[in-house]
Amino acid sequence: MPKTKSTPKPIEELTYEEALAELEGIVEALESDQNPLEETMKLYERGQALVTQCGALLNAAQLKVQNLAGESLVEFEEESE
Repeated sequence: MPKTKSTPKPIEELTYEEALAELEGIVEALESDQNPLEETMKLYERGQALVTQCGALLNAAQLKVQNLAGESLVEFEEESE
C-alpha cells in the first residue's frame, strides 16, 4: 500500500505544542538531506510559518501573564549551584 501524506492542519489552528512538534519534525527532515528540492522548499516554508506561529503564541501567553500579574511581574532568577 503506497504511503499517503495527509493534509497538514492549518497553522493558525495548531497549539504551541503541536506547532513545535511539527517544527522539530521538519528540522529532522531537512537535516536528513533526503528530500527533493521542491519538497525541501515546502518544508522550509512551512517551518518558517510554524516559527512565526510559535512566536505569536508565546507573545500572547506572555501578554496574558503580564495582564494577570500586573506590575508584580518579576524577572526569573536561576538558582546557583
